[in-house]
Amino acid sequence: MTLPRTAAEVLSDHALFEIRCVDRMLLSFRQPRLQYGSGIHGFFCHHRGDRFVSSTLMHPMTEHFAADIHHWLAARDLDLVHFTKKQRKDDIAKQYLAGHNGGERILFVGRAQEKTRIWRTRQRRDAGTGKSYPWLAKEPALVNHWYFYGFDRDFGPFYVKFCGYFPFNGQVYLNGHEYAKRQCERAGIGFTAADNAIVAAEEPQAIQRICDGLSQEAIYRFLGKWLARLPHPFTAEDEAADYRWQASIQQIELSTTQVMDRPRSARIFFDQLIRDNIDIGRPDKVSIVFDRQIRRHHGKGATPGSFRTQIITEGVDPYLYLYYKKTQVKQYLKEGRALRTETTINQTRDFGIGKELTNLPALQQVGFTANRRLLDVECISHDPADGAAALAAIIDPVITDTGTRIPGLRFTDPRVRALLNVCCTLALLPAGFTNRLLRHHLAPLLGLAPEAMTSGQISYDLRRLRAHGIITRIPHSRTYQVTPTGIAHALFITHLAQRFLIPGLTQITDPDPPADSRLRSASRAYQAAIGALARDAHLAA
Repeated sequence: MTLPRTAAEVLSDHALFEIRCVDRMLLSFRQPRLQYGSGIHGFFCHHRGDRFVSSTLMHPMTEHFAADIHHWLAARDLDLVHFTKKQRKDDIAKQYLAGHNGGERILFVGRAQEKTRIWRTRQRRDAGTGKSYPWLAKEPALVNHWYFYGFDRDFGPFYVKFCGYFPFNGQVYLNGHEYAKRQCERAGIGFTAADNAIVAAEEPQAIQRICDGLSQEAIYRFLGKWLARLPHPFTAEDEAADYRWQASIQQIELSTTQVMDRPRSARIFFDQLIRDNIDIGRPDKVSIVFDRQIRRHHGKGATPGSFRTQIITEGVDPYLYLYYKKTQVKQYLKEGRALRTETTINQTRDFGIGKELTNLPALQQVGFTANRRLLDVECISHDPADGAAALAAIIDPVITDTGTRIPGLRFTDPRVRALLNVCCTLALLPAGFTNRLLRHHLAPLLGLAPEAMTSGQISYDLRRLRAHGIITRIPHSRTYQVTPTGIAHALFITHLAQRFLIPGLTQITDPDPPADSRLRSASRAYQAAIGALARDAHLAA
C-alpha cells in the first residue's frame, strides 16, 4: 500500500512547464456620476441647463447615439449583424476573424436586444399635499445593445459593448492568453497555441514574464485608445465637465496550465484525480483553497453559498468544479495534453478587494494562489502515469536503433498470455533457459507438440520478450533470464487474465450458468435499465 501524494507532487514529475496567466477578462465601464438619481439630476439640470429631469431628455440621446453608429458604420463599410435570441455571438466573431489579415481594426458591429435596468420617470404623490411629482426610478427593460468586435495589435480579438440607453453603461472583453500570443510573436518566441492556452514553448520562462507583464496600465491604454475611436454617446462638453468613463473588473479568470510530458497518460491521470477527490468541495477543503473562514451554522453570520463538488461531462471530457460564494474553480484537461486549473472571480468583494482596475495584482494573487492550493489539497492514491507508461511499454511496438519494428505483447492474444505464463515458470531457473526449453514449455499451452514449433518461431518470441524488457540475455551465451520487472509484469497480467477477466466475462456471457452471481445480476439490471430508458424515449427498435 502506498501513501497518497498531492497532485502538485505528482505533477512535478510529469509537467514540462507551467504557465500562469490571466485568461478571460470582462470589464465594465460607466459614468460613475450617472448611476444614482441625484447625479442624473445634476447632469440634466445643472450641467445641461434643463428645468427638470425626465426620461424624455434621455430618449434624444439614445436616438443620436444610434444615428452616430449607423453613420460610423457606413463611413467604414462595416457590416451590422442583428443577433438573434439563440445565436452564439462568438461563432459569428470567429467567422469574421477567419478572414482577418491581422491588422488592427473593428471587424463588424452587432446589435442585440437584452434586458437591463434603466432609468425611467414615474409619478409619485406627496402624502401631505396630495400633489404628484416626477421621480426617477430604475426598472428592467429590453433595449438595444451594440457590440463592436475588433482586433488589437496587443490584445488580439476583443469586443466593446454599449447599452443603447442612458446612461450607456458598457463592457469590454479581453483575453490574457491572446495578449501573450501577440507579444510572443513580436519577440520571436516559438510556441504552439491551443484554445486559450499555450501547450508547447521554446522559452517557457520568457512567456511567463510576458504573462506577468499584463498590467492595469496596459489595459488602461487599450481602453482609452478604443473608446476614443468608437462612437460616443456623450459630447466633448460633457467630458470637459468631468463626465468620464470609469472601468472596473466585472469578471476575471486566472489560469494555471501545466503541460504534461506524456499526453497519452494525461487523461488517465485526470480521471484518477477526479475519483480520489470527489469530496474536494467540502467546506473544510474549500476554506483551505481560498484561505477564508467558512461558517456553516444556520442564521446570521453563516457564510453564503453552496459548498460542493460538481463534475460535468461534455462529450467524453470531464470538468471538476468547486465553489466559494460567487467564485468557482474549474479543473480540466486542455487539448488532452495539459492540466488546466482556473479560478473565476465574479465578485471581487468576496475577498475584500475592490473592483477598480488598480486591484488587478491583488486579484491575480488570489486566483493563482487558489489554483496552487487546490493542487496541494488534492490527493492522489497513486501515479497513474507510471502505470500507463508501464502498460504502453508492454503492449506498444518497439522500434530498434536499426529501424526494425518489433510488435507489442498484447496480452489479449492467447500466444502472448502463454508466453507470459511460461515466464512465470522459467523465472524459477537460476541458471536461465534456452530456446529449446522455452519451446518445450510453450507448445503445450498452445495445444501443440514441441516438434510442431520451429526454432524461428521461438526466436521471434524471444526477440519480443527481450525488446519489451521481460527477459534479458546472459552475456556471451545463448541463455536467457527473466528480469525482475518481467516477472512482476508477467505474474500480474497472468493473474489478471486467468482470475479476473476470463471468470468475469464468463459470468456475464454464459447463457446458462449453474448459479447466479452478483456481477451477472448487475450486468442484467444495467441492460434492463438501458432498455427501459430507450423505450421511454421511443428509441427502441
